[in-house]
Amino acid sequence: MQLYEKTTFGCSELITKYYSTSFTMGIKTLHKKYHPAIYAIYGFVRYADEIVDTFHTHDKANLLERFKKDTYQAIEEKISLNPVLHSFQKTVNDFRIEHELIEAFLYSMELDLHKANYNQEGYEEYIYGSAEVVGLMCLRVFCEGNEEEYQKLKLPAKSLGAAFQKVNFLRDMKSDFDERGRVYFPQIDFNLFDEKAKKAVEADIQKDFDDAYQGIIKLPKGAKMGVYLAFIYYKKLFQKIKKLSPKTILSERIRIPDSRKFTLLLQTYLKYKWQSW
Repeated sequence: MQLYEKTTFGCSELITKYYSTSFTMGIKTLHKKYHPAIYAIYGFVRYADEIVDTFHTHDKANLLERFKKDTYQAIEEKISLNPVLHSFQKTVNDFRIEHELIEAFLYSMELDLHKANYNQEGYEEYIYGSAEVVGLMCLRVFCEGNEEEYQKLKLPAKSLGAAFQKVNFLRDMKSDFDERGRVYFPQIDFNLFDEKAKKAVEADIQKDFDDAYQGIIKLPKGAKMGVYLAFIYYKKLFQKIKKLSPKTILSERIRIPDSRKFTLLLQTYLKYKWQSW
């Protein structure tokens, strides 16, 4: 069983490395004891997202429903022949991750199958399920059963997840609209996206970043550097987007070059080493 579990967590690690260089770098700077569980969480959310965003020639609704059913069965039986779900169920059971967080996440994935526009309430619900709960799952791992610490850091963790997701929405406005017909920001018309609307979105994101930082500096030592690296990466991406015109955002996908990511990694390491928080 030990060998089987090692290979399943290895599959989730491989998925993370192939899909996201930035998250892979962030995870590598966490204490090694956190690596398997965080890879497992990423593998799970990545594959669920893949169902709704990529498998266009298949019945996405049916695939997602099967994925959801298999997820809960794996958690209940504490085993799955799907390596991603096995590593995830082990993480959920070991760290007592609430099923409500999983349900909220899968519901947001379901919304991507049919919903293209959101009002404020729906937007906040989607942000919670697609991003904030992922931060809370990771926080359960970082706190290792310390309920008092988890409750203290819960709100900043949600803010960090929200900031990341909203930056993603800005970065991907063109592809989300062109390929999937989606506009996540409430009361915003893709064809009328102007400087005023952009600044309103940016002010909301900035508040999330500010709130999130207050939690990052209080994280357990082994988690702080990795989370801070992800924070800095998204902050730099956000700052780059802020300098661009609405027209540019609507015409191309914004990214940070890999060379710049490695520079950020080095800067983060030095900040952590010298504890200049």
